[in-house]
Formats: sequence, C-alpha cells, structure tokens
Amino acid sequence: MIDKNRYGPWAVIAGGSEGVGAAFADELSRAGVHLVLIARKPDPLEATAARARAHGVEVRTLAVDLLAPDAVDRIRAATDDIEVGTLIFNAGANSYGHEFVSGDMRRFRAVITLNVDRQLELSQHFGAGMKERRRGAIMLLGSLSGYMGAEHEGIYAAAKAFSRVFAEGLWLELEPYGVDVVELVLGVTRTPAMERAGLNFDIPGLAVSEPEDVAREGLAHLTDGPVWVAGGNYRMAQKRSAFPRAELVRATAQLMRKLLNRT
Repeated sequence: MIDKNRYGPWAVIAGGSEGVGAAFADELSRAGVHLVLIARKPDPLEATAARARAHGVEVRTLAVDLLAPDAVDRIRAATDDIEVGTLIFNAGANSYGHEFVSGDMRRFRAVITLNVDRQLELSQHFGAGMKERRRGAIMLLGSLSGYMGAEHEGIYAAAKAFSRVFAEGLWLELEPYGVDVVELVLGVTRTPAMERAGLNFDIPGLAVSEPEDVAREGLAHLTDGPVWVAGGNYRMAQKRSAFPRAELVRATAQLMRKLLNRT
C-alpha cells in the first residue's frame, strides 16, 4: 500500500492516459492519492480520470503535447497550488523510427526532447519541492532498449540509456533528503502504444508483461532505486550489459526484427 504521508497528497503522471500510465493512475487512486494526469489525447485521458475519480480522489487532467514549447509552463500552472509528492514520467516513446543517416534530424531531435528534455525539466521542477519537504518519489519509466543500440531506433535507445544513468545520479543526490528515485525498466509490455507499433506478442517464449502488473511492481519498489527491472527481466538486463558487444547487438537485432515483423 502506498504511504500517502510520504508520497502524497498528489501525484503527477506524465503519460497517464492509457497502458502503464493508466494502471499507475488506478493503483494510486485506490490508495487515496490525488492525481494530475497529463497526456496528448483528451478522450482516453478523461476516461482514465473518470475511473480514478470513482475511487474518491480528486483528478486534474491536462491534455498537452509534451513537445509543445509551453508544455512545462502549462504543467507548472496546473500544479503550482498543490503539493506533489510523486512524479511518474511515463511519457517517453519512440515517436520516430528510421535509419539514422537518411532520417529527418528534426524528428530525431523530437525523440530527444520528449524522452530527455521533458524528463529533466519535470524532474527538476517537482524534485526541488520534494527535496525541500524531505519526502517524495520520482519514477522514470525506462526500457530494456536502453541497454543496447538498435537499428531504426538508435536515438530512442540512446535516450533510454541516458535516462538510466540520469536516474542513478539523481538518486544519489536526493537520497539524503528522503526522496526516492527509481528508473523502472520495462521489457515487452502489452500496451496500446506497442500494439500500434505492430509488435508481435505471439513469438514463442517471449516474456510479455501486463500494464497492471508492471504498475504494481513499480510502486512496490519505489525504495529500491536507483534502477528496478520489472517483469522478471533482470537476467535480460544483465545479459544486455555484457561483452562482447558486437555479438549481443546482432543477436538482439534479429529478435527485434521478429517482434516488429520485419523478417
């Protein structure tokens, strides 16, 4: 059960409309934590908010594209009058997959803006208040993709690698002030975003996590930072961190081609 005195009274979930973000909203609202849900699409955002309100908590919604130049200013304006005890940054995604040398640099930069810049800005803004109050939690959603380079997804993978190392440093800085920081590393998870990306969940032996299970596991391990690998993927994370790199990168690329039906 979430300790509202430590992680409340409000939680901000960036990317809180569907999939894992919606599962976090459900778990936190059941625990009595008020929510600020941020996402680009208003309809699923409001549907998730309605389910959370049914548990008796207050819910604010903000339909905003995090790539918009004023996105962070709008988030601040929507939260400046409340005490945010938890930030969950679940908004990262690979919005542009393409071979690097022939790709659109502006779109590659958008992947970095979403996955790196906005994560830094929101972590700094809400983390400062948590440090001052000497309580709270920041959870950054990571990915096994961040352990290895990948064709057509090299910028996204690099951004996720940045997220993990950033989480480790932030954890060191905020731990003395009673603020928990953890990067929750996900493997293949059955989310609408992954379904839209065309992932093949039916490959024999493939470990697939459900959003509800990932959210429960993440919240249960807020104090186990700086990195927690969810869904039984710890050995996979270890394997992807090993050497020699060439063999590992090639083998993983073959698996990803199957996942994305590129073979």
